[in-house]
Amino acid sequence: MIRRAAALFLAALLPLLAATGQARAAGYRYWSFWEQDGTTWTYATQGPSLLRPADGAVQGFRFSVSEDSADAAEPRGTADFATICAGTPARDGAKRVALVIDFGTRADAPSGETPPAARTACARVAPDATTSEALASVAEPLRYDTNALLCAIDGYPRKGCGEQIAADEQEQKQKQKQEQRSEPADGGPSVGLVAGVAVVAVLAAAALWQVRRRA
Repeated sequence: MIRRAAALFLAALLPLLAATGQARAAGYRYWSFWEQDGTTWTYATQGPSLLRPADGAVQGFRFSVSEDSADAAEPRGTADFATICAGTPARDGAKRVALVIDFGTRADAPSGETPPAARTACARVAPDATTSEALASVAEPLRYDTNALLCAIDGYPRKGCGEQIAADEQEQKQKQKQEQRSEPADGGPSVGLVAGVAVVAVLAAAALWQVRRRA
């Protein structure tokens, strides 16, 4: 029985250990680039300095910490082209590109910086303009690195560019995100935390009882 109780105790701990390992996976802090198809965001397959969107396109940028494109957070909000460009009439010899700029959350912000509020903008540019040129017309200053990677929009963040964050910082970011998703409105402990503590307490009590019984 003691062995069985110990096995149950280890089984309860394994998911926690696995979660810790996942939290320490490599993470990068950067601006991701997206295209909107109807109401769905799709991670762009070309960079903003190469893509030349058509008139009426909706494109988005999101600043966050993620492991790769599959893990990247998409821009928030539901604004469409008609809404974003409502105040920018069509003009001959120009195209309009709707842009969604999401500066991310505090959990993803570099130390000492606060993300600005997300916003939208309608860029009216030349018919052959790239997304980078459209973005520059409404959200300067932009900052790029030597490999043409977009580092900052509207001056945010002040420094850094696609850097890999330390394992302990990545773990803290993951913890903050989980707390934001699971924290109840009254600020009390989450259901998952209470349940986890209860399971450990029950298993520990069972093991102690078996030891006393054998004694």
